[in-house]
Amino acid sequence: MKKFPYTPLQIAIHIYAWFGIALLIFDFATGNISPNPVQDLEQRTGRHALTLLVLLLLCTPINTLFKWSEPLKRRRALGLYTFMYATIHVIIFADLDYGLAWSRLLQEVIQKSRLVVGAIAFILLIPLAITSFDIWKKRLGKNWKRLHQLVYFLAPLVVLHYLWSKKGDILSLQGEILKPLIYGLIIAIFLIVRIPPIKKALASFSTRMMSLLPPKKSAA
Repeated sequence: MKKFPYTPLQIAIHIYAWFGIALLIFDFATGNISPNPVQDLEQRTGRHALTLLVLLLLCTPINTLFKWSEPLKRRRALGLYTFMYATIHVIIFADLDYGLAWSRLLQEVIQKSRLVVGAIAFILLIPLAITSFDIWKKRLGKNWKRLHQLVYFLAPLVVLHYLWSKKGDILSLQGEILKPLIYGLIIAIFLIVRIPPIKKALASFSTRMMSLLPPKKSAA
């Protein structure tokens, strides 16, 4: 009997990513969207991109804690879906919001810190998406890993872009800042557990915990 080519995790990732697009199209077609549809589309695609980025950063901690290697194989798909949503987010902003008026768009980006940060994050995401395939991994060698460590820099930038895009004051903890702060806290934790001494300690703790579990029974 031929083995099914996709794992449950693969299926879940693809369903989640494309369900977001399908729901946006459905809501837009049925009018189930806010009075400011362009802003709504921008926010929802941006939030999807950030969520997928968080899931991407989750893969390594899961492997470290539970010795589950499959999430490491799904980082490429999560990264490409992150880029897809980020690209849609940028297209909506540039086309629907500014009608591709590049001079006015550039002036707007330069004048607003949240757009500068968002633009930098998106530019950094481009080479990561392009070089995510195996052929580039072979061509770049050790530099491939160094290049893809840029994700640790751009992830906080995306959170900062999201925070500044909301109406609120971080210093006084007022306004719509709860979601950006939650995303920021989660990403901070995922980045902290990558620090070599902490990662080593977590891996050691995980090994000790797993050694306490009863051994798996071999199939008859």
